[in-house]
Amino acid sequence: MKIFKHRFPILLLLAGMGLASTAEASLIARLGGLAVYDTGLNITWLANANLVGTTMDWTAANTWAAGLDVGGYTGWRLPTADPACGQNYNCINSELGHLYYTELGVTAVNNITSSTSPYLALFTNVQDSFYWSGTEYAPNPNIAWYFNTATGGQNIFTKDFILHAWAVRSGDVAAVPEPGVIGLFGVGALAWAGTKARRRG
Repeated sequence: MKIFKHRFPILLLLAGMGLASTAEASLIARLGGLAVYDTGLNITWLANANLVGTTMDWTAANTWAAGLDVGGYTGWRLPTADPACGQNYNCINSELGHLYYTELGVTAVNNITSSTSPYLALFTNVQDSFYWSGTEYAPNPNIAWYFNTATGGQNIFTKDFILHAWAVRSGDVAAVPEPGVIGLFGVGALAWAGTKARRRG
């Protein structure tokens, strides 16, 4: 019984933190609207889906993304594709596919800008077009995967094709935990302190 009493506050804290993460919105504006954090994939999108303002071949697109510094954050890249899905629709395990289908709720063969999700408003300059992924096509190093945000299809092009580029980076760019997490952490800390006070008494 004593063991349970000692561990209960810790379990309460951990459960509270878990509830906070599931209660958060899937997409959250970051860096004053310059970026958007996807809590499901733990990646951060550049909010401007056409920041570079032009189309590029695959090599130039990768170089552009890698050179970005947004709000003091570097480490940007092109989104990953899902080679296991093949040349197909409904590839939700690719990063752009996850955004298109899961977060924005678009169905195959529809423009990404047709999304009725309020999350779409977190982004600017979203193009209904071809976007490079950073994933090469394994059987041929001259080819890479792309995602078509006009239809939701994933396919391949030779790297000299001229497509759009949308940058993403792994992880979050938030400087502090979400308020909900802080609040629940405080509840757990208070419960722990109460237990220690009872033990002293």
